[in-house]
Amino acid sequence: MDKRTLGTHGPRVSKLGLGAMGMSDLYGPADDAESIATIHAALDAGITLIDTGDFYGSGHNELLIRDALRQRNRDDVVISVKFGSRRSPDGGFQPAPADTDPVAVKDRLSYTLRRLGTDHVDIYRPTRLNPNVPIEDTVGAIAELVQAGYVRHIGLSEVSAATLRRAAAVHPISDLQIEYSLLSRGIETSILPTARELGTGITAYGVLSRGLLSGHWTPDRELAGNDFRGHSPRFQGENLRANLALVDALDKVARSIGATVAQVAIAWVASRGSDVVPLVGARRRDRLQESLAAAELVMTEDHLDAIEAAVPAGAAAGDRYPTQHMAALDSER
Repeated sequence: MDKRTLGTHGPRVSKLGLGAMGMSDLYGPADDAESIATIHAALDAGITLIDTGDFYGSGHNELLIRDALRQRNRDDVVISVKFGSRRSPDGGFQPAPADTDPVAVKDRLSYTLRRLGTDHVDIYRPTRLNPNVPIEDTVGAIAELVQAGYVRHIGLSEVSAATLRRAAAVHPISDLQIEYSLLSRGIETSILPTARELGTGITAYGVLSRGLLSGHWTPDRELAGNDFRGHSPRFQGENLRANLALVDALDKVARSIGATVAQVAIAWVASRGSDVVPLVGARRRDRLQESLAAAELVMTEDHLDAIEAAVPAGAAAGDRYPTQHMAALDSER
């Protein structure tokens, strides 16, 4: 698989990354054996970037990745870890803000290293901005871990252009992880230009808009009680119907190209620039195989024009998170 460099000073990684969250959390039940087989298939196909969070499954995701990498060369894999979200014993999330003060940074990394079975994390990032903790303090604490050899690069997640600029003044930021898809294009106004000015790459999550752009979603799909999408505005009532109409229009374009909706959606994000790395959230090998084909899909200007016509910027119905979550996102300010 082709490689891309995350930012001016970041690591060189595969054109697509694997987002492992769904293997442990938020999208209903998953099978550990199939998840590990999917990680192995991704590595065998040339994917080198695996994204996780210490709070995914309250540590389950890191343990799963440890098991999957047990027989692999650690140096062949770039592991990106988010930290800061706090969980409850019942599996729920505790209220914001994120746990990002300097003492918490070092404490949480110590547990991550043990769960992953490694002596370093390649990219370490706070999952959200804590308005009560200056971003300079959080990045400064991670920078100390870089100097000590426990972290290779510093990333951020869901922050505004202004916050990214403040953080980069303390230490180079390899990449900003943020939602970016045909249905979520808010970063194009100020965040993406600022990242490029500062030499910060983009790792794009939600490229299939939580499954809406997978081509496999139906209006009558039943969701597990712990499935995030049961509370997501884009999956409710009229919003869902409107968004699936956009998917139908995109499907016509995909068929004309000889690809699936999912492949076109992933390839569109990858086409935004060599500094953008889409994260695919496949948790089964069949879904992974479909996503991998997107890395080989060549987008011509005619293709891109047709895609834009089918799903214009701002066409999505409903916000990407519930109201209270949107209000807590620094990237939305």
